[in-house]
Amino acid sequence: MELRQLQYTLQIAADKNFSRAAEKLHIAQPSLSQQLSKLEKELGVLLFQRNTSTVELTHAGASFVEHAQKIMDAVEQLRQEMSDISQLRKGKVVVGSMPITGSHLLPRVLPAFKESYPDIEITLMEDSSLNLEKLTASGKADLSLLSLPLVEPSLSWVPLGEERIDLAVPPQHHLALRAQNHPAEPISLQELRDEAFIVLKKGQGFRKLTFDLCREAGFEPNVVFESSNIETIQSLVATGMGVTLVPHFIARAKRSEFIPVFLPLAEPVPSRTLVVAYRNGRYLSKAAEAFIQTFKEVMDVLASEGIKDKL
Repeated sequence: MELRQLQYTLQIAADKNFSRAAEKLHIAQPSLSQQLSKLEKELGVLLFQRNTSTVELTHAGASFVEHAQKIMDAVEQLRQEMSDISQLRKGKVVVGSMPITGSHLLPRVLPAFKESYPDIEITLMEDSSLNLEKLTASGKADLSLLSLPLVEPSLSWVPLGEERIDLAVPPQHHLALRAQNHPAEPISLQELRDEAFIVLKKGQGFRKLTFDLCREAGFEPNVVFESSNIETIQSLVATGMGVTLVPHFIARAKRSEFIPVFLPLAEPVPSRTLVVAYRNGRYLSKAAEAFIQTFKEVMDVLASEGIKDKL
């Protein structure tokens, strides 16, 4: 059994197609089929059921893929550790990110990191919170920018800081007018009980946080619109279609001609904890540690600028 055969099997399992797998592996399809047949003969089991349209894992194949993934991940971690021991500045870090939060933070983090570590390659993976947790737990992402709480029990995390949650309302909303006339009068979440809410679609971590905060305040949000884009949500709020909760970073980044009014909420101010997550027991390369450190330094700068509160 050879490492390349493990790699080939994992690629076939991922693509469920020999042609696509061979293309991604940069080998000829007959060579790929030959290597798989050789491996199956050595093991004495069939790893895939082939038919005219697709390729499916057998029971033995599913078990093999699970163990092969762990072996290949261990090989990669060993390679990173040896690279660090030899004090090479070169390396690669695969970073997962929530699209919305990442779009506001990574433009500050990535340039700072590349300036300090120009020879370290960063590969960015954007996905929903739940999918990012799975990708990080499986080792496909070295690190992921997420917010607590995490669902996947196999993940550890490093805190980056607290980010307050703001309320976004239309400019002529009675709460906006009240805040203008009586800025010292706090706005509580309970006052939003009868409001129409515009929220993110399912799969986005901040959607769950919005629902959790409303439920803690004693009500279920009345959702009238959903969108996968926080900028669209803010524009709809600005035109009077409803209200929403917005992370403070994003509330500060006004990119649309339709801008709602952002209001702070009463104590205890709701917030979310941003973290960099990684798999329990996974070796963190010097490159990964450097990326985490750079991220924390950028967050400190944001705090000093007043863009981020209560770090």
